[in-house]
Amino acid sequence: MAFLILGIVLLVLKFFEFGWVAGWPWWVVLAPFGLAVLWWAIADSIGLTQRRAMQKMEKRKTDRRERQLEDLGLKPRPRRGVRGLRDSTFQADDAPKGDQRGKPPR
Repeated sequence: MAFLILGIVLLVLKFFEFGWVAGWPWWVVLAPFGLAVLWWAIADSIGLTQRRAMQKMEKRKTDRRERQLEDLGLKPRPRRGVRGLRDSTFQADDAPKGDQRGKPPR
């Protein structure tokens, strides 16, 4: 997107012969458009575009689910973090006592 915006700005400056861009050759002014096409081709080939679209859809689905639970008067469960128990209410005090075989302490 940045290459596209830069290309449009340079194109407008070159077309109206404004400032230092007026003396540049046309291939330099049009180069950001070629770089934008190259970037999009690379991003599509490595799956970056699809991954971003999937993350956006997942966020929309989660937000919609939470909004519907709130509309029903239900409190949504707290979201779990990436590591699983980050947002959980599990505390060290809740850990089972005794050794690993489940025997109670003496």
